[in-house]
Amino acid sequence: MSGLKSLKKRRRVQVIWIAGISLALVLVALWFVPDDSFQFFRSPSEVTQTPPLPTERFRIGGLVAQGSLLRGQGEQISFAVTDGAASIPVVYTGILPDLFDEGQGMVAQGNYIDGRFEAVEILAKHDETYMPAEVIDVLKDQGIYQAPDGAAVTN
Repeated sequence: MSGLKSLKKRRRVQVIWIAGISLALVLVALWFVPDDSFQFFRSPSEVTQTPPLPTERFRIGGLVAQGSLLRGQGEQISFAVTDGAASIPVVYTGILPDLFDEGQGMVAQGNYIDGRFEAVEILAKHDETYMPAEVIDVLKDQGIYQAPDGAAVTN
């Protein structure tokens, strides 16, 4: 009977060691991952300052520029996304979220190719007052941010 208890105890110690080593390996791997890998999206200013490679898939976020929304034939849509300092043309084929409109915040996923962002996904926002926190920060830094209708902005 005592041999069985020592076997269970040894097994438990082995499992704890394996879990600890696994956790340490994951933490070491995360330490060496570039900081921009954890960024939710890039602003148009960041994209124009350091354009990514055409093969790099990333997210871009900002406001849909006023007067830039053009609907083509079928599901083809083009618009510009801006953060107040820079503007990036975007093309997208698909159905837009219900709350997508000019002057509203948006986040798109895709690739930056030949000076335009080719979106494969347009992410829906929470409600009509949604604006990404990074966009709010950029607009506040430029001194042009105003909360819509004086309402609190959700992030």
